[in-house]
Amino acid sequence: MILKESGEMYLETIYVLRQKKPFVRAIDVASELGYSKPSVSRAMGILRDGGYITVGQDGSIKLTDSGLEVAERTYERHTVLSEMFMRLGVDEENAVNDACRIEHVISDATFSAIKKHMERYTA
Repeated sequence: MILKESGEMYLETIYVLRQKKPFVRAIDVASELGYSKPSVSRAMGILRDGGYITVGQDGSIKLTDSGLEVAERTYERHTVLSEMFMRLGVDEENAVNDACRIEHVISDATFSAIKKHMERYTA
């Protein structure tokens, strides 16, 4: 299953919420993203069917290994790109918003080059 941008966003959101709290439910994801609960429930079904998440009897959402891989990759792109834009002088709000859009379409090769460049100036 090839994930669309929205699927990556959901997985990244679950990942970020799991850093803050041990128990993540669809209502938490809906609240974080500002989406309706029915929209999130539908998306969770698609992600579950695709093997990216599991949903427990208690409603807890957990990332599978493949879901975690996508979430970590997306989150890393988000944080590195946000940081790069802010270092270039972009205000935080615009940097974060632009990074959020770009993180889903940037090629692996381009992101790798940006990451290497950023690492040279972080050390």
